[in-house]
Amino acid sequence: MQFFIYSRKSVYTGKGESIENQIEMCKQYIHSKFSDVADTDITVYEDEGFSAKNTDRPQFQQMLQDIKLKKPDFVVCYRLDRISRNVGDFSSLIEDLNDRDISFVCIKEEFDTSKPMGKAMMYIASVFAQLERETIAERVRDNMLMLARTGRWLGGTTPTGYTSEKQTEIIIDGKVKTSCKLKDNPDELRAVDMIFEKFLELRSVSGVSKYLIKQGIKSRSGKYYSLPGIKEILQNPVYCVADKDALDYFAAQNSDVCFDEEDCSDKYGLLAYNKRDYKKKHAPRQSMDKWIIAIGKHKGRVSGKKWVAVQNIIYDNIPTGKKPAKMHNDYSLLSGLIYCEKCGSRLFAKARSGKGATPGLFDYVCSSKLRGGTGLCDCQNISGKQADDMVCEFLMKYTDESSIIYKLLEKLKRDLQEQKQENPLESIEAQMSKCNDEMNNLVRTLSQRDLSSAFIQRVNIRIGELDKELSSLAQKRERLQSNAESMADKAIQVDMLAAALSSLKNNFANLSIHEKRSLIRLLIKKIIWDGKDLHIFINGE
Repeated sequence: MQFFIYSRKSVYTGKGESIENQIEMCKQYIHSKFSDVADTDITVYEDEGFSAKNTDRPQFQQMLQDIKLKKPDFVVCYRLDRISRNVGDFSSLIEDLNDRDISFVCIKEEFDTSKPMGKAMMYIASVFAQLERETIAERVRDNMLMLARTGRWLGGTTPTGYTSEKQTEIIIDGKVKTSCKLKDNPDELRAVDMIFEKFLELRSVSGVSKYLIKQGIKSRSGKYYSLPGIKEILQNPVYCVADKDALDYFAAQNSDVCFDEEDCSDKYGLLAYNKRDYKKKHAPRQSMDKWIIAIGKHKGRVSGKKWVAVQNIIYDNIPTGKKPAKMHNDYSLLSGLIYCEKCGSRLFAKARSGKGATPGLFDYVCSSKLRGGTGLCDCQNISGKQADDMVCEFLMKYTDESSIIYKLLEKLKRDLQEQKQENPLESIEAQMSKCNDEMNNLVRTLSQRDLSSAFIQRVNIRIGELDKELSSLAQKRERLQSNAESMADKAIQVDMLAAALSSLKNNFANLSIHEKRSLIRLLIKKIIWDGKDLHIFINGE
């Protein structure tokens, strides 16, 4: 008989049984019901740091694939919500298992789908699990609304124009939240006021950027304001006065507005909560229907009418606005790979235009120069074709097998092979397997009747010793696995560089512009342009 065990632990909640305990209790259950089952008949799938909101979990998906290929007799879990808290997902799994004549066992709730009552109770329990999840989500949103109504800044990056001052600690749902007050930073606020006024005049973010550069106005980091930074200021409700125009605007966007018309004034600014989805990579901005808008304790800078007008201009500019210089295009090989020695910015390809310009010709231009003109950087442009030809000619020197880079790659291959042979990971795994077998035997022994207390004590002492040994071995294994992964990454990089050199030598002329660009990026780390010469840095040197 074949058994699959699935275990899950959500780091987000920080609650529940550990994955190790879940697995051990599942194994004990299996051995108690099927005494002839060996550990080799049990396959374990572990997902740590994943919620039960959906089934998009790596080990769970792997288990589903293995179910189709290996068809186990039982799928076992510690508790129902380890699988899913969504009725639809759970029902689909159960139906799939039934179609394949595979039983599902949940040891905590004592459900077994091989029995009719167990199947019925399983569906009922899944309904309550989903209800719990939805209740938790609703409670989280209620907490956010409660925090919003305090009108306090709750931390994070303080908006341009303000500093944050700790005020008090608020207890919400048993958790302590630090409440802060936004205090004016006069110098930065003058820049904010200028950004709004100039944008309404010029109707262009890049126009505002060039104006700020000419005026020598920089951000708190000491650098010139970036285009995304300017746009973030223009779209932040923190500068908007909490008046009737602002109320109507956010109400029309279906935001959760935590104030009424009688609360409006020409004094206080707004605070927006839940603007970004921090569960996703890079925390993207959410649509306004997910925002929570409240009146803050700080002074607003821009009337609701002006702020709304700014948002409308930004919206209108989306389909027709001027696109920024593209890093990737259909004519350059090195765009974004060359750096300006004077200011450290990247050089991007810019097609030549105007009367008399030859079609197909382009230059590499410093991005700071593109954004702010020679006042920001006066680095000389370089002919695109000239730069591309120079780099390709340079790389051809490395295609010969007697070159320095070939010798370096061969040495790296030998070093990696020696390290792989010396890796004691297999020995550690064998020791851990031996410890686990002994511990499992001892646990089964404790389940027997009529054992003396002295014997039980000795067994427990030995189990404790084995547990410590396993913990130590697990730490060693983790270090070795990390080293092995690093070695594997290096080996892949070496192979890719070797393949890139071979392709460069034999096939370069026949490759597309995009293929050539990818190949060059495998070989070249970066290029520095000092206004006269190109300085090329090769990967691996």
